[in-house]
Amino acid sequence: MFSKTALVAFASSAILVAALPNEPVSSCTTSPVLCCDSFVTASSASAAKILGLLGIVLQDLNITVGLTCSPITVIGAGGDSCAGSAVCCADDSHGGLIAIGCFPVDLSQ
Repeated sequence: MFSKTALVAFASSAILVAALPNEPVSSCTTSPVLCCDSFVTASSASAAKILGLLGIVLQDLNITVGLTCSPITVIGAGGDSCAGSAVCCADDSHGGLIAIGCFPVDLSQ
């Protein structure tokens, strides 16, 4: 039963994140643009596990987060490679494990 619930929650968070429009990279003013392996809602099992391990409590579990992130240092002109999700986040102060309050960015803009 738990696995079905977890699957539904994960699928729902993936749909929510996929529905977010990509913003131009110039709209990222709070932190460097990050390349994250995963881009999910805080309520997803993978995000909840990391948040719990770090002792981070969020008021809004529908906020989007990036998991396993690193800064993208060169943007445009062929330097826009990111195998995961290119995102801009409000809080990327957790050593790359998780970035909080993220939105997707389009590296070609």
